Amino acid sequence: MKQTTAYRNLMRSGQIILAPGAYDGMTAKLVEGAGFPAVYMTGAGTAATLGYPDFGLVTMTEMVANATTLARSVNIPVIADADTGYGNELNVTRTVREHEARGVAGIHIEDQVAPKRCGHLDGKEIIPADEFVAKIRAAVAARRDQDFVIIARTDARAVTGFDEAIARANAAVAAGADMAFVEAVQTMEELQAVPKLVQGPCLLNVVRGGKTPDIDFATAQSIGYRLAILPSLLLLAATEACISALRGVKETNAPPSSAGAMPVSERFRRLGSDEWIALSTRFRDAAAPRAAE
Repeated sequence: MKQTTAYRNLMRSGQIILAPGAYDGMTAKLVEGAGFPAVYMTGAGTAATLGYPDFGLVTMTEMVANATTLARSVNIPVIADADTGYGNELNVTRTVREHEARGVAGIHIEDQVAPKRCGHLDGKEIIPADEFVAKIRAAVAARRDQDFVIIARTDARAVTGFDEAIARANAAVAAGADMAFVEAVQTMEELQAVPKLVQGPCLLNVVRGGKTPDIDFATAQSIGYRLAILPSLLLLAATEACISALRGVKETNAPPSSAGAMPVSERFRRLGSDEWIALSTRFRDAAAPRAAE
């Protein structure tokens, strides 16, 4: 089954889809291994792997390359951050086709001015609503696989207010977007209102320390959200763990104790070593192919 179709089936289930954010092949595999039904390719995490903050410094080619790595690494659908679509309708068309060709299940495209920045930072700017809707129309028209998911993200809440954000989300859905992503709502009242006011499925962005209030996923489903992404979950955990490990070595002038550490074999097993070990001997005992007569 294509991952686009697999994701569409998840959407039809009526259950909220939880998609932790991954930023490389390893973290994507960990998400899959933990039993989640989908993985989200975080743009902030992708930028971080290249040594940049989430300030729109990463190109479409670099983002697609990372999405390709994630899609290759797992057997669950990958939803990818595609920033602003990297230009006008022509660029958006290519953005959709590049992601679709690499096995990604869907992308979201936003209405920020390029270069964009993290949706939970101040100082954002947005393009006119008609330009945003034109990009969404172009994205919908560009896909060759009708199961490929187009998610319309608006950052208008922080710039022109909640009502404008809802209006843009509804305009995008009317233009053919499969899901709306109202970024960085700031109160529980707004969080609860989005699925009621938007005339289509809604995405919830869960960012620890961000502008949106915390909410559990059962409640999120009950009020109408259909996809919850956790873009910073593993990136933050890895950052904190790395800082702690480095500080420990610096302060003690010794490596950490091996007691209780995950065995080396288990680390590789989580990356698929069992499959590769099986492949390394699978063909050795097979009968040698007969020479062509």
